[in-house]
Amino acid sequence: MELVLEDARFFKSCIDAIVNLVDEGSFEVSKSGLHLRTMDPSQIAMVDFAMGGDAFKKIQVDGSASLGINLIDLSKILSRSRSSEKLSLVLDEKEANKLSLEFAGVNKRTFKLPLLDLAVSSPKEPKIPFDSHVKMRGGAFKELLKDASLLSSHVSLEVAADRFTLEAHGDSGDLKAETEKGSADLVELKSGTKARAMFPFEYLDDMTRACPDDETITLELKSDAPLRLSYSIGQAKLAYYLAPRVETV
Repeated sequence: MELVLEDARFFKSCIDAIVNLVDEGSFEVSKSGLHLRTMDPSQIAMVDFAMGGDAFKKIQVDGSASLGINLIDLSKILSRSRSSEKLSLVLDEKEANKLSLEFAGVNKRTFKLPLLDLAVSSPKEPKIPFDSHVKMRGGAFKELLKDASLLSSHVSLEVAADRFTLEAHGDSGDLKAETEKGSADLVELKSGTKARAMFPFEYLDDMTRACPDDETITLELKSDAPLRLSYSIGQAKLAYYLAPRVETV
């Protein structure tokens, strides 16, 4: 098996978006690309990562392959990538228990990462009839989260017909941030009926940290139901599901 990417740093950005939430996972590799879907250790969040075959300069695989990887170790190795380096991921039949990461630039460097036996089936994607969705500039949403972090460990999100609202309430104060339909930060807002739910700030922060500021984040909501948050990093697509915390009045 061999996968070749023109830009090693691009792959580092993709893995960072996953490792913020999970420590290890099993990638499914086929001619159609790379895919990973897994739950976080607490079982309240899920990440669904896909990179299509067109993102790779080369994909060579017989049928499909499963790669169980320690994502923290993979991220550390990818952090050593340099500008304009090409990355090859190679699974050698002679060392089928190790994944080779070959960086090619001014010189050639090869790291070998042991594969994990993760005998856990991929979770099914939740089927939720969302009532509302918002498309917002990634940088703007992350700024709202920074405001919320000053006050509370939980954030309430609400979508109504004409606005998107983020609230945070804590012992040190309260925040209510409203972004009206038509705002430059709000790319799109659709609401069949008002939707509201509360989520842990730390998870929202982990999920959005790797999103480029100029990329669009899509939030799909249904009252007191899991949130679906998605965005792209180049040709890679990321979707996260996060269970809500039921608000008490």
